[in-house]
Amino acid sequence: MVEARTRAGPLDGLRIVDCSGMISGGFATTQLADFGADVVFVEHPEYRDPLREWPPFEDGVSLWWKSIGRNKRCVTLDLSSEEGRELLLDLIADADVFFENFRPGTIEKWDLAPGTLHERNPGLVIVRLSGYGQTGPRAEKPGFGTVAEGISGFAHANGFPDREPLLPPISLADLTAATFAVQATMFALFEREVGRGGSGEGQVVDVSLYEPLFRLFVGDVEAYDRQGLVAERTGNRHPNTAPRNVYETEDGHMTLSASNQRIFERVAEAIDRPDIVEDERFATNDRRVENVEALDAIIESWTRERTTAEAIERMEAADAIVGPVYDIADVFEDEQYAAREDIVEVDDPDVGPLRTAATIPKFSRTPGAVAHLGAGHGEHNEAVFLEELGLDEATYADLRERGIV
Repeated sequence: MVEARTRAGPLDGLRIVDCSGMISGGFATTQLADFGADVVFVEHPEYRDPLREWPPFEDGVSLWWKSIGRNKRCVTLDLSSEEGRELLLDLIADADVFFENFRPGTIEKWDLAPGTLHERNPGLVIVRLSGYGQTGPRAEKPGFGTVAEGISGFAHANGFPDREPLLPPISLADLTAATFAVQATMFALFEREVGRGGSGEGQVVDVSLYEPLFRLFVGDVEAYDRQGLVAERTGNRHPNTAPRNVYETEDGHMTLSASNQRIFERVAEAIDRPDIVEDERFATNDRRVENVEALDAIIESWTRERTTAEAIERMEAADAIVGPVYDIADVFEDEQYAAREDIVEVDDPDVGPLRTAATIPKFSRTPGAVAHLGAGHGEHNEAVFLEELGLDEATYADLRERGIV
């Protein structure tokens, strides 16, 4: 059993009570736990986090859960009950951060609104994740990442011009919102620091699923405001620079990006076409973007006659910026990933030794670590409720019998 605050890391000593679950909140608190925060993850006694039921499974255990539940302590609590409400207030009494991702209005219905939480702990940072945020005409609607990817502008801009809008193959809106939630948490904690002239007070951080993804479209708001420009699908090309694409090789594909004039000249040198540097069609970046079809055809006619390894070696010899297109099997075999120790093995009591993504970024003095993978449903109930909150055995047994914990 993993006890509180036993792992080193830059967030060692930070306590988080996490009632969020699923992907956005789950991945946010995973990132924080990876770097030493003590995350107490709260699930309903009967209804487990749905990610525990996501395939693939190993010996009946979700590998998804093993990843996103790592480094957290798992307890169960019925927040809709009066006793469960009181226990949550006890949990957050000395916590730094509280995460929740219920539909807006839900925690208010349970009399656990931010004002109530701040009465118990004025310094608490409350992070609220939802589909559309806590305000606005859509606030109370349920929202998943797929819908957020649609209304953020991402799906419209993603894919090829002759095809329908394309959703991402990963939970991009949720994962982006999670990362924004992490940075917002650290902003709020920094502002709270009295020793740095901070307020000493907590606050509410309101994170929607659609806004973080929308924020990644740098320049689009300004372009539409002044020029009425609407981003269109460009496939693997970039609307502002060329060449940039995935190019077919003799045995697969490779990536190439030449975002300034000198790099373009290196590409021309690598493919034995120094003449295209002087070609009016490709003389400047603007002209290359205008004539990208012709430019890509020249480059791909060269790459198709070489294996990916040969093409990359030749390009890199000219100091061009290129790379292979990997699947996960390639990642496992790659020397760069190995040198950086980007995949680590953890011994898990349910499935045995299991490799998982390492903590990133890398820290020189206080690195993160994967101490354990996703724990069992309610695995840390006794450690938290009996040892930390001080419930007596009889009270705890009664709460268990009645389905409160």
